[in-house]
Amino acid sequence: MNYRHSFHAGNFADLVKHALVLWLVKEVRPSVVLDTHAGAGLYDLSGDAARSKEAEAGVARLMSAEGRPPLIDALAERVAGFNPDGGVRFYPGSPLLIADALEQGGRYVGFELNPPVRQMLSEALQGRANAEAREGDGYALAVAEAAKARGPLVLIDPPFEKPDDYARAAETAIAVVRRDPKATVAIWTPLKDLETFDAFIRRLQGRAGPTLVAEARLRPLTNPMKMNGCAMVVVNPPQGGEAAADEICGWAARALGDAGGRAEVWTF
Repeated sequence: MNYRHSFHAGNFADLVKHALVLWLVKEVRPSVVLDTHAGAGLYDLSGDAARSKEAEAGVARLMSAEGRPPLIDALAERVAGFNPDGGVRFYPGSPLLIADALEQGGRYVGFELNPPVRQMLSEALQGRANAEAREGDGYALAVAEAAKARGPLVLIDPPFEKPDDYARAAETAIAVVRRDPKATVAIWTPLKDLETFDAFIRRLQGRAGPTLVAEARLRPLTNPMKMNGCAMVVVNPPQGGEAAADEICGWAARALGDAGGRAEVWTF
């Protein structure tokens, strides 16, 4: 599955991921957040995203929704801050959302393998002294950097362009928590079919710490050629993770999904 973020920016999966990431930053209060696949940082939805129309079915509906639950409303407020003239032209990625949400003294480090995208990330982070962009393999660099930190929060959000992304995401999470059992690791994955997702979960079971699985299923997982939903898998989640995940995934499934959409939140 080729996941070019500028094409999919502001879709339902971004909303689930970013709402939960904002909650994690607030609850974990990390000294450093390491982002393995940071992307460009800020997305103009009049570009690639306009052609995909995924933002229309995602963030545009978020911003016009009534009765948003608190954790969804918190994301909407952040998005509104990047669109002071109204509307939803710009959508902030994880780098800007995290950097702006960190407490004083907290640092954000975003890794990006693609040089032109890393340059865009550096430009997006300008003016934020607590944030930096680094070029290179985010999987390896995050493990090395996490070893120097105390209780880091690591976000693993690969594009799933390569066949080993699932394996490397799991092995990176395991390596981080083995070096620091107090680290929290959040992994985003698409939900296409249960076989692929179950294989990913089996890689983690018994090898990482306590794990929360938050699934937002927009439709039944019957067509493996479509992204039928997404999941956030959180190793060493803070207290209250299940309730937070249920609030976020439940809203996404109800507000953005088909009639068969639902949330699945569980732990192992």
